[in-house]
Amino acid sequence: MGLSDRNQRGFRRLLRSFVFAAHGLKHVIKYEQNMQIHLICSIVVFAVAWWLTLPLEHWLVLLLVIGGMFSLEIMNTAVERTVDLYTEEFHPLAKRAKDVAAAAVFVYGVFAVIIGILIFGPPFIQILFY
Repeated sequence: MGLSDRNQRGFRRLLRSFVFAAHGLKHVIKYEQNMQIHLICSIVVFAVAWWLTLPLEHWLVLLLVIGGMFSLEIMNTAVERTVDLYTEEFHPLAKRAKDVAAAAVFVYGVFAVIIGILIFGPPFIQILFY
């Protein structure tokens, strides 16, 4: 968004914001390998949840977890690109910023897996042992 856009008001500016957001989403889906992996995993999760006919409450948790993962991965990409814009040379603080952003995705991913085990574990145990 250019500086002149900041002074605009109304529906047109709002619409342009959504267009810019869509461009950003398209970019991370097309070019970021980790986002592609998250998308594939989410499709598998939704397919298994549908197959198991999980209750609505579980669907809501899955949507929140997957939406959070997508959002964190997008922010991680934004941090990485901003750092790359600042310096092309190795810098310890640039590395630290990238590592910390990646750690946020990793920590959320660990908790997402735990939530997945708690949601999918009981139905799978029931299928396997009953």
